[in-house]
Amino acid sequence: MTAAMIDCHVHLYPPEINRDPAGWAAAAGEPHWAQLCTRKRKDGRAVQSFPGVDGLLAALDAAGVERAILLGWYWQRSENCARQNRFFAECLRRHPDRLAACAALQPAAGAEGVRAEMRRARAEGLCGLGELSPHAQGYGIGDPSFAAALELAAEFSWPVNLHVTDPAGRSYPGSVPTPLEDFLELGRRFTGTTFVLAHWGGLLPVRRPEAELPPNLLFDTSASPLLYPAGVWQEMLGAAGARRVCFGADFPLNLYPRLEAEPEIARFAGEARCALSAAAADLVLAGNTRRVFRLS
Repeated sequence: MTAAMIDCHVHLYPPEINRDPAGWAAAAGEPHWAQLCTRKRKDGRAVQSFPGVDGLLAALDAAGVERAILLGWYWQRSENCARQNRFFAECLRRHPDRLAACAALQPAAGAEGVRAEMRRARAEGLCGLGELSPHAQGYGIGDPSFAAALELAAEFSWPVNLHVTDPAGRSYPGSVPTPLEDFLELGRRFTGTTFVLAHWGGLLPVRRPEAELPPNLLFDTSASPLLYPAGVWQEMLGAAGARRVCFGADFPLNLYPRLEAEPEIARFAGEARCALSAAAADLVLAGNTRRVFRLS
């Protein structure tokens, strides 16, 4: 029997962004997002596509994925976070059985602004924060408004997805260093908050084997084929344990640009199933995400 599967790391954008991503970014004051998401590879292909919700559901169906967690972006402007969150609320109303969603947030809104947006998002059915990136959004991990968000996330039992880049990984246009010690510090300081560190957490437990790993740090597998060889599955499961790993693809990023003309999830889902034992698959492919996001 094939293990159940939930994708904990999917991005989806409102129609006005999909229609003209670069033009929208220029008008909306989001140059960093444009640099990352609208660039082209050396062969001229776009790094990602901009599907609507129906395109996402078709990709999930093709991969045998029952549900996805929509992640916002680490927007530079607060109003773009709010627009993303309202769009996600619409998606949840239309597809409550297939989608869950996390709220985008920009601490520049101030502590009260952050709390108000989180309460509104919670009332609309959102169930977490992320993908956030203090290093790219222009605030430190000690920012008081960021702290207010993390404290309220603990009160709501919301997990927080954080963008992480591997300090030993390859550089790419728009990449921003994210010191691994910062994530260890967040885990130690905010013990009531669960953090899901994107992109295998930059291999934190491998790069820092001497560090005691806080129990509230987990890792998602997003963008794995672009970043690491297939052996990363066993390397990270050995270093962190299966209860800390959540399957995530990073759709609609094209994970196999040499093999696929358009982004999809099915190939990576197959890689994940092949890499895991039956016991690990139950946790990594769905169980951990279901537990952390409190999905029924």
